[in-house]
Amino acid sequence: MTDLPTTTALLAELIGFPTVSTDSNVALINHLAARLEQAGARVEIFHDATGAKANLWARIGPDVAGGVLLSGHSDVVPVTDQAWSSDPFDMLEEEGRLYGRGTCDMKGFIAAAVAMAPLFAERALTRPVHFCFSYDEETGCLGAQALADQLRGRAVMPSMAIVGEPTRMRVIEGHKGCYEYSTHFTGLEGHGSGPDQGVNAVEYAARYVGRLLDLKDRLRARVPEGSRFEPAWTTINTGALQGGVAHNVIPGRARVDWEMRPVQKSDAEFVKADLAGYCAHTLLPAMRAVHPEAGIETETIAEVDGLEPASENEARDVAMELTGANGAGLVPFGTEAGLFQGLGMSVVVCGPGSIDQAHKPDEYLEVSQLGACLDMLERLSRKLT
Repeated sequence: MTDLPTTTALLAELIGFPTVSTDSNVALINHLAARLEQAGARVEIFHDATGAKANLWARIGPDVAGGVLLSGHSDVVPVTDQAWSSDPFDMLEEEGRLYGRGTCDMKGFIAAAVAMAPLFAERALTRPVHFCFSYDEETGCLGAQALADQLRGRAVMPSMAIVGEPTRMRVIEGHKGCYEYSTHFTGLEGHGSGPDQGVNAVEYAARYVGRLLDLKDRLRARVPEGSRFEPAWTTINTGALQGGVAHNVIPGRARVDWEMRPVQKSDAEFVKADLAGYCAHTLLPAMRAVHPEAGIETETIAEVDGLEPASENEARDVAMELTGANGAGLVPFGTEAGLFQGLGMSVVVCGPGSIDQAHKPDEYLEVSQLGACLDMLERLSRKLT
């Protein structure tokens, strides 16, 4: 089996690439591609339109359908204004912990998967192992969404996927979706002493937020029977309301940033249809009665489907066998798993580290967790032989 020190050293290399979502990840992707090619993998790199971001897709083993995908995102969240005890991009090992931005979320899993590549190559695999390392998961799963479009329809595709987000190596079979929006209001500016002469964009944005709060309550009544999510229903969160320039100026522009986390697609459709009708039949007529150019536009930031628990799930059953788990759970945070499920794969989320450490200063991954991940992947290599 690949030794733990080798994997730890590789993780230190990966942490040294500051792949914050606002910056390029190409240098890291090229580094991973070189390691995988050295192990004998067939590697493809897909760049975005700017050339500054890239996804990696690779395969070791026979050129047949039905393999296993090991998936992770290469980007990390910023460290700005966080009080770190050490350099977040220079991994520090101390008392059984590996400190650094991205150690648990989720370069630890990537390091383990790539470190195991030579072993996968040595085995006489009957089913291939695929690798997927994406960009911009933290800002809406943008890379994985683009890659899913590029992969759709390929003949040689995995039938199972293990997404290595930090679960402390627990097998996770479901999570909610994450739909994020910014709704923009265009009104008519004017002097605050004559409110009827303008269209107050902030006030209409506030009424829109009121509708979101109403929907938030109504969604509780739509909870699916037997829902195991916590909370069990689809949630809505209003993240920001921005607009206005001064106390005595009617604001001509405003923006509401909001999200919902659906437990089922029908809830998302219900919310969007309700808001569209409310804008079309209530808000916009009132706004345009004063200013015909007034408008409301909703910008979709991301619509990432959740991972829906399935009664038949080969990936879940295999992951439970590999880890010795006697059950599978659900988590509240989102991942790229639903995108792979949408491509027809059975999917689980299972990886080293705790989500409690993600996005925080002094993020760390326990060395024992990295070892447990290597153990799982070594057992996978034997199962595929």
